[in-house]
Amino acid sequence: MPRIRLEADGPVVTVRLDHPPMNAFDTAQRGELASAVRDLADDRGVRAVVLYGGERLFAAGADVKALAAMGPEEVRGWNRALQRTFDDVARLPVPVIAAVTGYALGGGLELALAADYRVAADDAVLGQPEVRLGIIPGSGGTQRLTRLIGPSRAKNLLMTGRRVAAGEALRLGLVDEVVPADEVYEAALRYARRLADGPAAALEAIKEAVDHGGDTGLSAGLALERALFTGVFGTADAATGLRSFLDHGPGKARFEGPARDN
Repeated sequence: MPRIRLEADGPVVTVRLDHPPMNAFDTAQRGELASAVRDLADDRGVRAVVLYGGERLFAAGADVKALAAMGPEEVRGWNRALQRTFDDVARLPVPVIAAVTGYALGGGLELALAADYRVAADDAVLGQPEVRLGIIPGSGGTQRLTRLIGPSRAKNLLMTGRRVAAGEALRLGLVDEVVPADEVYEAALRYARRLADGPAAALEAIKEAVDHGGDTGLSAGLALERALFTGVFGTADAATGLRSFLDHGPGKARFEGPARDN
């Protein structure tokens, strides 16, 4: 049975993890996710993506039993592939929203961290417990968590391996929104649909500027912003937005440009 399912709702596509009982990442699920993400990146009709593990939980991390059976060289290759797959999720040229239910632990949290926005259930539990196994996160946890909540808070979670309830996760900035458990998926879809109605090229440029501008100094970041601004200025959506503003005022534009102009 497939472990990754794609469900389309117009321009919004849900990437559904379907590997019961815990959606643990093994080689098969990692490969299916990598293939799905490549297809989504090339699909001009996709305007937003929702990551969802189902009503019971998001994902409880890697398949520890499989990891324990690997030697150092094998685990290095396995980890490199999983890190690359999550990086491909983060680099999707459209907004990515994680709908977090139940547990998002270890690799599950690392996948959620690759999203642009995280909606969590009010009973969700998040954490990076790898240190309790004598190892560290290897698929973005030390890097994306630090960039999201800051070095001191990230070290606390990473060094203790403690689990964080939804309320604390919201206060830390680990998630962006907390809703009742039975509303998580609809809340994520609602936000994804809102973004899917926006100017696709501008949204892609914003994502690139924020994600990559912060990795450079201010001058280089401003240069990147300037280049992206100039690039989107010539798109059909920019023409639509500017014309609509002049004719009808702000907030009236209906963007119908292609998902990507390249």
